Amino acid sequence: MINYKHLRYFWMVAKEGSIAKASKLLFLAPQTISGQLTQLEEQLGVRLFEKSGRNLKLTQSGKIVQSYANDIFSLGNELQEIIHNKPSKRIPHLKAGIANTIPKSIAYHLLEPVLHLDEPMRIICREDNLSTLLNELAEHKLDIVISDRAMPSSKGIKGFNHNLGKCGITFFATESLIDTMKGNFPQCLDKMPLLLPGETSSIKNKLMLWFRNKNIFPYILAEFDDGSLMKAFGQKGAGIFIAPSITAKEVEASYNVKIIGETDDVVETFYAISIDRKVKHVGVVTILSNAREQFFLSSDM
Repeated sequence: MINYKHLRYFWMVAKEGSIAKASKLLFLAPQTISGQLTQLEEQLGVRLFEKSGRNLKLTQSGKIVQSYANDIFSLGNELQEIIHNKPSKRIPHLKAGIANTIPKSIAYHLLEPVLHLDEPMRIICREDNLSTLLNELAEHKLDIVISDRAMPSSKGIKGFNHNLGKCGITFFATESLIDTMKGNFPQCLDKMPLLLPGETSSIKNKLMLWFRNKNIFPYILAEFDDGSLMKAFGQKGAGIFIAPSITAKEVEASYNVKIIGETDDVVETFYAISIDRKVKHVGVVTILSNAREQFFLSSDM
C-alpha cells in the first residue's frame, strides 16, 4: 500500500519544482523529504524526478503519479469541507482542460456561467498543451477540453469537436508606439515591431498569410506561447500585439493600450472537445449553449 505521507511530500515537490522550496512549506529538513521520496520511488519501482538545472523535472511516470495525487488530495480537501459545512449532498465537479493558447479572458467568459447554475457546481481547471489535455480527456480525467483548434484526426483518440464560435482579431499598441505609425490601417503595420503568438497557436499562420496578401512586412520582435506574457510586453511598448476581437474592450482597459484596427479576414475559432457526441454533463451543456447563444453571438460572421 502507498504511504500517503510520502505521496504528499512528492506532491508538494512536484508543485514547487524543488525539494528546498517544498521543505520550507512543509517545515521539514530537505534530507527528510529526499529520503522519503527515494522510498516512494522504490515502492513504485519508477523514477519520479530527473534533474533540470537546479530544479527537479517530473519524469513521464512522475506526471502520471502527480495526476493521481492531484485527485487524491483534492478529494481529501473536499471531504474536510463537506464535514465542516455539512451540505445535504456532494457538490458535482466540472473538470475542464484549457489549452494554454486560449486567452484567459475567453476561458473565463466560457466557464463563468457554470458558477450560476441552480445546483452548485465546482469548476476544476487544468491548463496545459492540447496534446496532454486530450490524453487526459481520453482517460476520463477531464469532462471537456477548450481549444483554439479542433482535435486532430491523427491523435487516434475518440472524441468530438463542438464549435463554440469564432471572431476576428484586433491589433493593439501603446499610444506612444501608435504615434510613430504612418498611414491608415492595416498598411500602418508595415515595418513596425510585432509580437506574435507562438507556433502552438492556430492563428499565427493565418496572420502571416494575411500580411503577405496585404503586402505588409512587420518586424517580428518576439513570439510567445503565453498570451498574457505577450500582452505584458505590448503593455510596456515593446511592440504591436493581437487578441480576439470579442475581448478588445477588455484588453484595451486592462493593459492601458489603444486599438489600432481589426480584421475579420483572419478568424480565430474556438472548440469544446468531449468524449461524447451528445454531451450530458450539465456544466458542459451550459458552456456550449452560452457560447453559441450569447458570448459569440455578437461576433457571428
